[in-house]
Amino acid sequence: MNEPSLIPEDGQLLNQLRLRLATGNLPGTSAQRTMAPPMRGEYVDPPANARRASVLALIYPFQDRLHLLYIQRTSPKRDRHAGQISFPGGSVDPGDRDAAHTALRELEEEVGVPQSDVEILGALSQLYIPVSNFLVDPFVGWCNQQPEFILQESEVARVLKLPFADFFTPDARRSGPRELVNGVILPNTPYWAIGPEQIWGATAMITGELVAFMTPE
Repeated sequence: MNEPSLIPEDGQLLNQLRLRLATGNLPGTSAQRTMAPPMRGEYVDPPANARRASVLALIYPFQDRLHLLYIQRTSPKRDRHAGQISFPGGSVDPGDRDAAHTALRELEEEVGVPQSDVEILGALSQLYIPVSNFLVDPFVGWCNQQPEFILQESEVARVLKLPFADFFTPDARRSGPRELVNGVILPNTPYWAIGPEQIWGATAMITGELVAFMTPE
């Protein structure tokens, strides 16, 4: 495939992302915690019985800008993740070769992006999610054209295509009340506000590390 056309700022951002992920010097939990919900608490080490999962932060070009892909999950009853905005991803299957393969397989299953169209640029820091007892491996992937999204309707309600550069603006990080599925209100919870979309919880924490990783010192 041909290299995409990007505005200079986003072309530079992509180059920086490639170089920094190649070094593997991640900000880690300190960057994740800047976007952590107040009820999360501190978890130094995940328990031995934590379930393994992977997610993929997919970056791709659209109208000369880099975009970051999120999904909104469907809202089945009694699902603690109902309606949440997240990265594509899910549990490890016995046939998965490794954690990166889990992320790519889940991406293809949930939004129809072929695994062969995605280049894994690198991994972010693992994140333990206590409410579901998942230990998540986040990966960053690149597709050099906007994919044709085919949604797994039983799990994905819609895709969110958000400009990557918008996460670096001064008003992208906000804090306010968030409502859980059971109706409990969490006060003073950090979240990302990108256009009309609001992202919080574990996905916001993973995004927080990605943004911190790319923010000039």
